[in-house]
Amino acid sequence: MDIKVIAFDADDTLWVNEPYFQETEQKFCELLSPYLSRHTLSQELFKTEIDNLRLYGYGIKGYILSMIEAALKISNHTISNEVIAKIIMYGKELLEKPIELLEGVEETLEALKGSYKLVVATKGDLLDQRRKLHNSGLGTFFHHIEVMSDKQETDYSDLVKRLDIKPEEFLMIGNSLKSDVLPVLGIGGHAIYIPFHTTWAHEKIEHTVEHNRIKSMEKIADVLAFFPR
Repeated sequence: MDIKVIAFDADDTLWVNEPYFQETEQKFCELLSPYLSRHTLSQELFKTEIDNLRLYGYGIKGYILSMIEAALKISNHTISNEVIAKIIMYGKELLEKPIELLEGVEETLEALKGSYKLVVATKGDLLDQRRKLHNSGLGTFFHHIEVMSDKQETDYSDLVKRLDIKPEEFLMIGNSLKSDVLPVLGIGGHAIYIPFHTTWAHEKIEHTVEHNRIKSMEKIADVLAFFPR
């Protein structure tokens, strides 16, 4: 592989993210437990999130609005101002969660930075992702930060053009087959898939992916064996 740029997903690739959302969802379900079962509440919240993606995009702020909307719908608009205030508080707590780097991240970036151009390619709320990157202490490792509204083939094609490289010189490392692997393979790039122990339902796919331009690894430090330095 003639790789010039290595891109890293952020959430659940560089640092912990999805478990925090699951904790917040648990609080939401406990708050609305007088109305429906936990399973049904989770389904209603997820449906509201997906319906709102085209308006709010990905990120915590859109999630807060979706929780409020779902709560109003579930309660037939009977929830109190106090319940809405609690949901907003849950969202603010989510925004203020500490950054917990995954094992081996700093060592891997340190080993690669002198030989390859490193970038972050993530999606979500621009302000929140920049905050997390700043608080992570990893900013100095990266040549470029790309916060996408989505991760489709066109988004990656635009990124590759901005980086002034060919698709085959681009490698994406991430925990989502749907967002970090399939669209990159679709434009002719390479991908390394490092699954995280928990994944948002929207990022899951039902089929396996086999391709000569994808590698699967257990942890981020494993990538070093594939790159001469």
